[in-house]
Amino acid sequence: MTTTKEKWSEKILHITLKIKEQYPELGKFLDEMPITIPAKKMATITPKILQEYYNSLTELLNNYLIEQFCNNEID
Repeated sequence: MTTTKEKWSEKILHITLKIKEQYPELGKFLDEMPITIPAKKMATITPKILQEYYNSLTELLNNYLIEQFCNNEID
């Protein structure tokens, strides 16, 4: 079963809000993250493109949490 564009958009919104509210220090990275959208005019945003963007957001958050955990373990 594939996830629709609407579902991916909801997931992106949810994780973006979570990052902005709970981890505001990551906000600067949200502005810098490239969204992989085809470069042609009137490009179609597909579920696959949204999924890739969602995956990049989850990777950003997960890497940050792992780093924070490791730093707290060392201290």
